[in-house]
Amino acid sequence: MKKKIMKKKVKYYALMYLRIMLGCAIYAVGFRFFSYPNAIPSSGITGISMILNFLIQTPIGVMTIVMNIPLFIISWRKFGTEFIVSSLFGMVICSVFVDLFAMIDFVATKNVLLAAVFGGIIKGSGIGLVYMTGATTGGVDIVAKFLRAKHQHINFTTLILTLDAIVIAAFAIIFKKYDSSMYAIIGIYISTQVMDAFLSGGVKSKVCYIISDESEAVKNAITEHLNRGVTFIHGEGAWSHKEKQIILCVIKQNQIVELKKIVKEADEHAFMISCDSREVFGKGFTNIALEG
Repeated sequence: MKKKIMKKKVKYYALMYLRIMLGCAIYAVGFRFFSYPNAIPSSGITGISMILNFLIQTPIGVMTIVMNIPLFIISWRKFGTEFIVSSLFGMVICSVFVDLFAMIDFVATKNVLLAAVFGGIIKGSGIGLVYMTGATTGGVDIVAKFLRAKHQHINFTTLILTLDAIVIAAFAIIFKKYDSSMYAIIGIYISTQVMDAFLSGGVKSKVCYIISDESEAVKNAITEHLNRGVTFIHGEGAWSHKEKQIILCVIKQNQIVELKKIVKEADEHAFMISCDSREVFGKGFTNIALEG
């Protein structure tokens, strides 16, 4: 039994660190072959390292490691050993790939807009893959986690976007490269969208509330035709003081048209509200357990 558990743990961590390595390599490709050759500033500590590289020719990867060390020391107690070790691994591997790829004389495109768009997609995919493991690549990710702990209502990627904007603004002011910095904002926005897609599984869902006098008929139609479970919420009309059965239903986005049709057929006077949901865990959606 112990051997089985040990094997599972070894497999889990092996896959986790392989994913981190792959994510870091993908990020380095986007940075070295798209962003850097077109002087599109990167974000976070890498962006600060890029500024220093442009000023005094210091290796970007090396400077990224040096500047990250104090952050990791400060955050060791706050976030626990597993997070820090995996993030430290991610940061070092990412920095190594960035400096290794600097030895390859290759530029994917000299079109700055294409570099911003495709660089953003590639870098976002790489970082998204790292985030899926629960790790980060250090830098503003750790700063964002500190801020997120105090302000939990703020989206994690929004915090990163704000911190990145400060670095981009500094690059623009120092080098007078305002066009490049504006392209960088496009790239960062695309990166955050790609990261969000990785973290939420890329599948949007709809949360629907249906208020109907024919709630049983609506419920039966949804369970039969859409194969989705529903929940009854007991409500009361403010004017009529009549008891209402509010139907709560979570569906995939591509099922919304069919749901509208079902509700209309069951009760054309029904009141329906639908809201976007990026993450739904449970049967029929994403498994809440983290897979190894």
